[in-house]
Amino acid sequence: MKGFVHKYKDNVNTDEIIPARYLNDSSPEALASHCMEDIDKAFVNKVKLGDIMVAEKNFGCGSSREHAPIAIKASGVSCVIACDFARIFFRNAINIGLPILECEAAATDAEAGDEMEVDLASGIIKNLTKGKEYSVPPFPPEIRAIIARGGLLKK
Repeated sequence: MKGFVHKYKDNVNTDEIIPARYLNDSSPEALASHCMEDIDKAFVNKVKLGDIMVAEKNFGCGSSREHAPIAIKASGVSCVIACDFARIFFRNAINIGLPILECEAAATDAEAGDEMEVDLASGIIKNLTKGKEYSVPPFPPEIRAIIARGGLLKK
């Protein structure tokens, strides 16, 4: 997967990813239309299919709702890279088929607008803009299969 970076701070919580006031419609399209609205009003208008969301520490903290990774995935983001993730967000992302990678060096080096490429099978992350390459342990085949299927549950 290859796309442009949308960069965020430490401790982005699930209410910032998808504000609770929009949870009355849980369709992916409705959630995507308000994704990141409280911290980046322009996100929904600038995100393109395949783009990559990058954040620093503790991404996805807060509530345990699945709406947050659903909103990100439905917005067109192909992958989220962060220094680390809140555990429940990590599991929810895998459950709905959103690839997420923990890589502190890639997350801290990336800037908004950088072009990145991610290979889930090898665990290689490339910042094409900066000419840097990072390596993380690849997901096991079972997790890659869940992501390839679009999530744990059949839709």
